[in-house]
Formats: sequence, C-alpha cells, structure tokens
Amino acid sequence: MRKLTTFLRRVASGSFKRFFRNLDIVHKESGKNRLWLFFSMVFCMFYYGIGYLDYMTFGFAYIKKDKRSTFMTMNDNLSLARRLNNPEANPTFKDKLNFNRTFKEYLKRDFVDLNGGFEAFEEFCQGKTCFFAKEPDSFGGLGVMKVNLEGKDLREIYNELISKKLFLAEEAIVQHEEMNRLCERSVNTIRIVTVLSDKGNANFVYALIRVGSGKNDVDNVTSGGMYTLLSENGEITHPLFCDKTVSYYTEHPYYKVPFIGFKVPYFKEALELCKNAAKVEPRMRYVGWDVAITPKGPVLVEGNNLPGYDMCQNHRFHDLGEGMKKAFEFAEKN
Repeated sequence: MRKLTTFLRRVASGSFKRFFRNLDIVHKESGKNRLWLFFSMVFCMFYYGIGYLDYMTFGFAYIKKDKRSTFMTMNDNLSLARRLNNPEANPTFKDKLNFNRTFKEYLKRDFVDLNGGFEAFEEFCQGKTCFFAKEPDSFGGLGVMKVNLEGKDLREIYNELISKKLFLAEEAIVQHEEMNRLCERSVNTIRIVTVLSDKGNANFVYALIRVGSGKNDVDNVTSGGMYTLLSENGEITHPLFCDKTVSYYTEHPYYKVPFIGFKVPYFKEALELCKNAAKVEPRMRYVGWDVAITPKGPVLVEGNNLPGYDMCQNHRFHDLGEGMKKAFEFAEKN
C-alpha cells in the first residue's frame, strides 16, 4: 500500500512532458526499445519508489535488479534527514546570516548584516574592490549578486541592496589557482556530506566537485554548472555531468581544461574542516557542506540540511553499477 501511495504521489506531482523527455534521452543513450523503457520506468517508479529523473541518473536501464536496491531514493533521503536533523536547528542552516554567525570560525572571511545600518556596511567595504550580496534565505545560486565597488557610491549600493532584500554582504573568496584553472569566472566548490553518527563520530559520506559553465559567476547546477563525484583522495576520475545540456564532459566546454586526473588542493584539510564543523551544531547530524579552496586552504561557503542523494549516485560515476545506500547506513551507525 505504501508503494502504491508513493507511486501515485509521484505521478500526480510529475510532468508527462519531462517523463517522455527523459525516456527519449535514455532511449538514445542506451539504444533500448522505447516501449520496454516505458514499462521499465513505470515499474521502477512503483517498486523502488524512484522518480523518472532518478531512473535516468541512476542508469536503471543498465542495472540488474539485484543492484537496484543499493541506491538511496528520495524517500530514503527524507527519512534519514527526519531521523538525524532536529527541526529546531533548521534556522541555523536556512538563514545564511545565522549560518555565518554560527560557523564564523570556518568561514574565514568578513561579512556584514545590512540590517545593522549603513555605517556597518561602510566599514565592511573599506579596502575591498568587490563583494557578494545574498538573500539570506536563497538557495541554488539564486539571490546572489556580485557587487563591484570601484567608482561607485556606497550609499546608492546600500540602498539598492536593501531594496532587493540582499541583506548579507560577504567578502569575495580568492580561489586557489588550481581551482581557478577549471573555471576562472566562478568559485568552484566542493560539496562534502557528513553524518554525525549514533556514536558521535563525524563521518564522511561523499564529495562532489562543481564547476561553473564560464557564462556566469556561480557554479550551481541550476545555473548551468557541471558536477562529478570525487575519489576519496579528492581526484576527478569520471566525466562531469551538466543537467542543462544533459551531457558529460571530460574537459571544460569553454576553457578546454582536462578534468580527468585533476586533484583538488587541500582536500584532506577540507574533509577535516567539515568534520569539525559537523560537531558545532549536533542537532543537525546530516549536512552537506559547500567548501571553497583558497590559496591558504579550505573555507566554508554554506551548509545544507537536506543534502542531495541523486547526484552522487549518477551511474557514470560508479563502475560497479551500485548505489551508495550502504555508505549512508554505515556513516549513521559507526
């Protein structure tokens, strides 16, 4: 009954246009019969509780039945978050100003709340040529604006930001030259997911690298960025995937920088930073940390109290055709 309820909920909230679009993509990629894929997708949506996008991302058209149960689903992810994350701690992560105040030690950069008045903003701007303004409750790279200060009137900038509700002004991150090679226009962040286990250990689950398209100032997937799973040593071993183009890249499409074999500087230090940060707010045990790499080491960008389960399980990143359900279970218990 539960499977039927989940299935009907997905059908009601889904889009037939996107369903058939994904079916067509899988057909072209796999060469499998469309009718077979249609019934396979519907069966997997019902039996495994996945969506049609998960079917494509997980590569279920290629994966045998005995391995399909190794994948985390949306319901698994929501269940994990409900078990481990206390809603009372949500404001710390959903409001960027609260997050910055709580994790200031790990941000390692200057910021100011514009609600504190023009004088505080004016002091923040001293010695800076630019900064980033953000909506405190924005996500996915939205509600973010790069502000250049040279030749500008501070009062006018302040009034404009207040009118746009961009209340958080944050010092621009200087990116490590190696990370800059991947895409110099955006800060190319690492998503590191940790679980604070039942035993109180901060365990690493997975790390993704995100690279900007070169067309805007952010690396988010929703803005055309690309991503791939990193090895345990912080190395790119598989092509990057772009949701916008539904394509995989072994080199940057704009900068032509090779991806495979690239090693993230200070990766070990980035893992330690996130494990330490994970213990600051123990009511939030399941967190996805966004980390930037600077010439001096890793810094926190933000934290997410509902990390993704899908991107890390992209079938092109797992040579054995298995999902990461066991990794999540191990991190929770040990």
